[in-house]
This record gives sequence, C-alpha cells and structure tokens, in this order.
Amino acid sequence: MAQRAGGYRIVVLSILILAYTFNFLDRQILGILAGPIKQELGLTDSQLGLMGGLAFALFYTGLGIPIAWLADRWSRTWIMTGALALWSGFTALCGLAGGFWQLFLCRMGVGVGEAGGVAPAYSLISDYFPKEQRARALAAYSFGIPVGSALGILFGGLIAHAIDWRAAFVAVGLAGVALAPIFRLVVKEPPRGGMDSASAAQAPVVRAPAPASAGGLAVLLAKPAFWLISLGAAASSVCGYGVAFWLPSFFERSLGMSLVDRSVFLGAMTLVGGVAGVWLGGWLGDRLGKAKPAYYLLVPAVAFLIALPCFLLAIQAKSLVLAFVLFLIPTGLNLVWLGPVITAVQHLVPASQRSVASACFLFVNNLIGLGLGTWFFGAVSDALTPRFGAEALRYAIYSGLGFYVVAAALFTLAAQGLRRDWVE
Repeated sequence: MAQRAGGYRIVVLSILILAYTFNFLDRQILGILAGPIKQELGLTDSQLGLMGGLAFALFYTGLGIPIAWLADRWSRTWIMTGALALWSGFTALCGLAGGFWQLFLCRMGVGVGEAGGVAPAYSLISDYFPKEQRARALAAYSFGIPVGSALGILFGGLIAHAIDWRAAFVAVGLAGVALAPIFRLVVKEPPRGGMDSASAAQAPVVRAPAPASAGGLAVLLAKPAFWLISLGAAASSVCGYGVAFWLPSFFERSLGMSLVDRSVFLGAMTLVGGVAGVWLGGWLGDRLGKAKPAYYLLVPAVAFLIALPCFLLAIQAKSLVLAFVLFLIPTGLNLVWLGPVITAVQHLVPASQRSVASACFLFVNNLIGLGLGTWFFGAVSDALTPRFGAEALRYAIYSGLGFYVVAAALFTLAAQGLRRDWVE
C-alpha cells in the first residue's frame, strides 16, 4: 500500500502518461507525414489509409489479448517496458522504408509493440487508485492521446520540413527506446486488486489455472454491456481515428496550408482541445458515475451528439481562426469517452481479470475503429476524386461523421443494462 500512497502513485501515473504519449506520437505521426510520403513513394489515399490503420491494427489487436492474459499472470511493468522498446524501434525503422510494403511491415511492427502497452497500463492504474478516483486517473492517463498526437503532428512536421520525413520517424523512435529502461526503473508492480473491495479483489490470477481464466472470459463475452460498449467505442473510433489521420491532408488540399503551418495549427488544436475533453470526461464520470453507473456511458453519448454538428460547421469554415475555434470543440468532445468508458469496462470483471477485459475491449475498438477508420476515409476520398478533385477529402470526412450517431445510440443502450453487469 505504501508504494501506491502519496506522491509515488502520481509519479507512476506521470510516467505511464509519458509512455502513452510516445505510444500515440509513434502511432499518429504518419498523418502529418502523409503528404511527403505520398509524393516520394507514389502512394494513393487508400494505401496511406491502410498503413495508418490496418497495418497497425492487425497485430495490435490480434496480440493484445494473449499479451493481456500474460499481464494478468506476470509482471505488467516488464511487459510494458519491452513493448515500449519494441514499438519505438519499429517506428525508427519506418524511416528506412523504400516503398509501400516495407513501410507497411514496419507499421505492423509498431502495432506488435503497442499491443503490450495499453491493457496492462489500465490494470496498473486500477491497482494504484481507488475506484472513486479511477475515472480521473484513467482520463489523466489518456492525456497521452492528445499530447502524443499533438507532438507527433508538431515534431513530425517540423523535423520533416527541416530535414525529411525519414528523419522524423528515426528521431521519435529512438527517443522512445531511450525511455524504456527509465520506465522499468520507476514503475513498481502493485498488488492486484488492493484498491478494491473484498468482493472485487479475488484471489490473484497468478496462481489461477487456465480453465478459470477461460471461464472468466466467457462470462465477460456473455455480458451485453461489453458488446454494446465495445461496438459503441469502435463506431466513434472509426470517425475519431479517421478524422485525426486525414485532417493534416485536408488542411493541405482544401485550405492550402504549408507543412509547418498545419503542424503548428493542428498540434495546438489537438493539444488544447484534446486535453480539455479527456479531463472533462473523467471529471464528469467520477462526479456522476458514483451515484449511477449509467452516466459513465451517457456522458460520452451526449458528447458525440454535440460533436457531430460542430465538426460539420468546422469543416466548412473558410477562416483559419474560425476553423481553429470550431475544431477545438469537437476535438475535445471526441475524447470525452475515454475516462468514463474505460472505467466502465474495468468494472465488468473482477480485479484479477482487468488486463484481459481491457484487451478484449481494445480488440473490438481498434480492429474496427483503427483498422477501418483511416482506410474508410482514404477509400472514399479516392472514389470521389474524379468528381470533386482536391475537395474529395472534405466530402469523405462528411460521409464518416454519421458514426457518431451510431456510437451515441450504442452507449445509450448499454447504459440501460449496465448495473446488471457491474462488478463493484
């Protein structure tokens, strides 16, 4: 308990956020570099979409569950250390790619590494923070998404402008490799379930036989709330990942912004709007969810319905100042779901099964959301190019915003039966 008290758990949370920042920095840097990569390697939007989504998602989702199974039985900190070094190393190798398939395979390698970076972290945070603070702690961890995405956009664009896109991959990849040993020295393995009630903190799974785990997984997969939550998050991620990946190209093609200008513009927008949205979701989740768990899902459902018209207005803006202000709102609302929804997933199972539960959720969310999202927008853009030319990407983005309505509907349905599937 002493390990998790006071300032130490804040230090742990801080370095987990830093690792997650590198996770998304390495994941999202491809978006800002899409222009120069497309030009040098002669790629289509569909190919770029496959590299940004499917290439990463294939192994990221497929390996997530077995790695999480291992994390429920072995050291989560060692798993995350190895994962950080692996995905960062493959990010650096992206800078050496000479064609589509080499870059595709390197992006698959990034996905292999990142498969071990998130589900174990969710489990660690749940063992460092009590349940009444969990949504905020998980939301704070999720700061890594907007911060990492913003830094990927900013540093990727600036390094590519100063040198080339290859140097950008190498620089951010090697920085992550250097962080790995520091992560291992700082983060200690906490007792599993020590911050939960006796009913939640079951006997450690470390000594549990495999059939019990299989039974626990079957129980999770039989819960309607799990599927509704996972598919709702996946629907939102189709739009979230897709828009995030293609906005740099949209600002280049439709608004004529240079690489440096759109790096600064989008980096600032992602950082300010994203951090505000993530924290708002965590704060509302803890404040409302402790009285009624359904609010963990109703809060993001409302956020998506507000984000949809805001995105439509922002995409039509002609002034860069107006576009910045309008994009800030949906950028934040797009990430409100992270703290509340991840907290809800943690409470669908006992403490000893949280890594696997998180990995199952991430499998559905990322296979559909990340695997389909970036490719969907790119494929629609290619299909519309003969008719709309450089503006095809604008209409491709319009076509994907309806996924927010699907996400809101699924979260609302899940909220109705969440109490039945809840584990305290």
